[in-house]
Amino acid sequence: MTIEPVLAVLPLGATEQHGAHLPTQTDTLLATATATATATATADALATAGVHVLPALAYGASGEHQAFPGTVSMGTDALARTLIELGRSVSIWASRFVVVNGHGGNVDALRRAIPLLRHEGRDAAWLPCRTSVDPTDTHAGHAETSLMLHLHPDLVRMDLAAPGCTRPLPEILPALRDGGVGAVSPSGVLGDPTTATASEGRRLWAELLDDARGRLARWAPGESDGMLR
Repeated sequence: MTIEPVLAVLPLGATEQHGAHLPTQTDTLLATATATATATATADALATAGVHVLPALAYGASGEHQAFPGTVSMGTDALARTLIELGRSVSIWASRFVVVNGHGGNVDALRRAIPLLRHEGRDAAWLPCRTSVDPTDTHAGHAETSLMLHLHPDLVRMDLAAPGCTRPLPEILPALRDGGVGAVSPSGVLGDPTTATASEGRRLWAELLDDARGRLARWAPGESDGMLR
């Protein structure tokens, strides 16, 4: 089979709790929206024959959320192996393969899988969906809720939104590693979603897309982790 000059895009999300106000598929919805919105512009920038957006992988490494109902996690080892096998399969017919990641817990698996695919001679890479640089707003808080109000307002229950743990991530990281999100936030929220607005989500969405499109157009995977710079 001939390998066509096509970019295959895999949205990678998770199925995990996002407090009482957001759906468990939030990360998957964000990754899918990013992949779809960047597809057309990417084809021209990379001089490919086209972009093929694959169905999203809706399960990831979400062990830190496992204490909450609704969370379904496959773990880092299983996710890394899944990404490797998918990348090998896709590379039979596509010249490039990129994973658009919507969940921070998937990063370790990506850092294992993508460099291996590249070592095997496949032009693979991954990019993050950048939503917030605020260390007090890392999960189901202001930024993520604002994005969902912009992209999927029908799925957001602002009447159920409440502040969660707002301590900086570096400060709570040891407790997170030992006991998961539940050890620092009974609600599962890391941030304050009550300040979220659709207009803020629109602004954040524009920034996210600008970042993603720039990374794709440059196509400069890191040597050690395969992330697009």
